Amino acid sequence: MIYLGTDHRGFKLKERLKIWLDEEGHDFEDLGAHALDSADDYTTYAARAAAAVGRENSNRGIVLCGSGVGADVTVNKFDGVRGAIGMEPAQVEAGRRDDDMNVLVIAADFTGETEAREMVEKFLSTSYDHLPRHQRRLDDIKKIEEDN
Repeated sequence: MIYLGTDHRGFKLKERLKIWLDEEGHDFEDLGAHALDSADDYTTYAARAAAAVGRENSNRGIVLCGSGVGADVTVNKFDGVRGAIGMEPAQVEAGRRDDDMNVLVIAADFTGETEAREMVEKFLSTSYDHLPRHQRRLDDIKKIEEDN
């Protein structure tokens, strides 16, 4: 399952991505915002998506906010979540392949619809490679989560 979340600054782009995800046959759940509200906060929707992703390893999340930074910080507070701001499709692909990134954060103020779709496509189509060095690093991250 793919979980979506955004505040007002990413609302329009999220709505466009929902149409595309539906056309491509992806299963997703929109965790909000469900209406444009200039007073809402990214923390609410990023936390909802991150909690859903953290519950099951196969889940993925796509979270948007204006700069991407606030949502990125928020999602990475949840155990088992490995979120990163997507900069370009190749970087997102590397994040999935090498780091098993499970939440893609999109900086809505700086990302056009076409680029966002390209990053989402790489995010959803790229598998983690399970190389020993990559797994060792993920195991280190898990231990850091447990110790803090």
